[in-house]
Amino acid sequence: MALLLSEDDILFKQQIESCDFSIPDFDHRAHVRLAYVYLTENNPDVAIVQMKAALLGLLKHAGIDPDAKYHETLTKAWLLAVNHFMQSTTQAESADSFIDQNPSLLDSSIMLSHYSAELLFSEPARADFIEPDVSPIPIDSH
Repeated sequence: MALLLSEDDILFKQQIESCDFSIPDFDHRAHVRLAYVYLTENNPDVAIVQMKAALLGLLKHAGIDPDAKYHETLTKAWLLAVNHFMQSTTQAESADSFIDQNPSLLDSSIMLSHYSAELLFSEPARADFIEPDVSPIPIDSH
């Protein structure tokens, strides 16, 4: 399995980590792209820590209260979903190539096939990771 990063992916990650990326441009696709970058470089446990740090850094830099915006369950669940799709993707030369091969990852409502809206959008799920209550997220090792 050859899942690679492009120079643009590496620059993208650097812009996120240095808070030199526009918050309005950090859409769902950007979240998936960043998850792919971190998972290409590290195992899921490390990638989750990196993703959280990057997102919290962006929010703080933009003056946005992380407690009001950051969502632990969504962050980890999406990272696990991206990891799952990476396990069944044989080749990608960049994050964009990976996303193009897995367009279902662009459906931001896909987590509602794993979580009830009541649980997913609850304060406990925002603060801490909560396991799905509808359907498990496939867990794959990296």
